[in-house]
Amino acid sequence: MFTGIIENLGIVEKLEKENGNLHLTFNSSITAELKIDQSVAHNGVCLTVVNIENDNYVVTAIQETLDKTNIGALKVGDLVNIERAMKLGDRLDGHIVQGHVDQTAECISISEEDGSWVFTFEYDKDLSNITIEKGSITVNGVSLTVVNSKINQFSVAIIPYTYEHTTFKTLNVGDKVNLEFDVIGKYVKRLNDLRQ
Repeated sequence: MFTGIIENLGIVEKLEKENGNLHLTFNSSITAELKIDQSVAHNGVCLTVVNIENDNYVVTAIQETLDKTNIGALKVGDLVNIERAMKLGDRLDGHIVQGHVDQTAECISISEEDGSWVFTFEYDKDLSNITIEKGSITVNGVSLTVVNSKINQFSVAIIPYTYEHTTFKTLNVGDKVNLEFDVIGKYVKRLNDLRQ
């Protein structure tokens, strides 16, 4: 389980295809603290550390992950949001995040708002995911609060600290992001759907 509070930015050092899998090598200042078989969220995608060498570590994404996230679109030199799994007993500063991406969305607008930024995203409503006003959403692994919730669209307001310490500073209109919708909201929606 994760919180959506980003610890560090990682840099893609190497990408290596093997059959339907993609091995991704990242450089990060927290590499020395990692261990093999540890779960680490990369842009909100929970991946397992399979190798560590100096300041670099390797994770493997299977075809299912590549099909449903933006991980397969990464290029050498790209930045990713990194978060290690939550320790039992730690504060839950963000919200409950599983590291299981529900779908991707496209950034459709970015506006600067006197020292902060508002990012708006559009997603495929046919996958039956929903947002609610002032509810939680995870965008590329970052725990955020929904504003301007619509059927297939929502916005998030980004403070300067989050902008500088996450990949939001490199995000452009047209970029794809990973979305993990609020787990409690998903269960409520599923129960409601079963009653109908």
